[in-house]
Amino acid sequence: MTRNDISPRRPAVMADVARLAGVSHQTVSRVLNEHPSVSPATRDRILAAIEQLDYRPNSAARALVTRRTRGIGVVSFTTTLFGPANTLYAIEQAARLAGYFVSVANVEDVDEDAIRHAVERLGSQFVEGIIAIAPQRVAVEALRHVPSDLPLVVVEGGDGGGHPVVCVDQVEGARLATRHLLDRKVGTVWHVAGPIDWLEAQGRVSGWRSELERAAITAPEVLRGDWTPASGYANGQLLAERGDVRAVFVANDQMALGVLRAFHERGLRIPDDVLVAGFDDSPDSAFFTPPLTTVRQNFDAVGRHGMELLLQRIDDPTQAATSAVVPPELVTRQSTLGSSWETSGR
Repeated sequence: MTRNDISPRRPAVMADVARLAGVSHQTVSRVLNEHPSVSPATRDRILAAIEQLDYRPNSAARALVTRRTRGIGVVSFTTTLFGPANTLYAIEQAARLAGYFVSVANVEDVDEDAIRHAVERLGSQFVEGIIAIAPQRVAVEALRHVPSDLPLVVVEGGDGGGHPVVCVDQVEGARLATRHLLDRKVGTVWHVAGPIDWLEAQGRVSGWRSELERAAITAPEVLRGDWTPASGYANGQLLAERGDVRAVFVANDQMALGVLRAFHERGLRIPDDVLVAGFDDSPDSAFFTPPLTTVRQNFDAVGRHGMELLLQRIDDPTQAATSAVVPPELVTRQSTLGSSWETSGR
């Protein structure tokens, strides 16, 4: 039997492979499902028949038998913010490398009902598990109600609501940036924070505050933004009016861009008059004026660890919740490297 012996109007089926290889269709099924009970010689004969007939297994039928669809779901939310968008991309890349396809359920309003519906929608697509990007506390609380038999990993989600968590160490990243500024002999460091309900913003405030306390410095008042350049600009104007600000740690690069603009308009030179550091290491931060010192987040590692934890959960749903913490990296550039700060110790 050859491929030409099959009607050109239909593709080869499992029975054709079985006939050509001289085995039962159950044996062909075992080979396709990588069952160890087939001898090497028989396996080779079946694989040769599959290649000769150009047989393509029915993935839907195979999924019913093995309960492995090679698909995962991702709960994300509609945003163009650098961190969440790059986290989603990293998860998709890690899933592809692991041989999985990804279905994404975007949530416009981050509330319990929206997240529950997103999880139900992905579950109806027979995904093997879900990775949820949960940057806000309300999202983490909603995930506590996900059925325990559905493997779930939470990204940037605090304690994860009892689920495995993968995150960048936001506290350490803020400490790195604050320590770097304090080392320039600036006296104190002001902070433009992200929205109060964002877990990443909370972690960065905590790291900034703890590093000031370590240096026996009373933390100034926290200024709040909404991650946008406009909110950074508004806070930069407030800081420029004070006249005594010598260093600012900004919770993301886009707000730092606004701070730089406000300082420039007030005639403050960066870094000669004020030092500014951001967070994220967005691609354009190296081209700010001046290039911005910032904290790099390794999103590739976040995606890779997220997939690893999810696959562990799929293989063993009873496994205790674990965490993977990705270390941040300080990237120093001209916005904090003014020679006058180094020589005069101002």
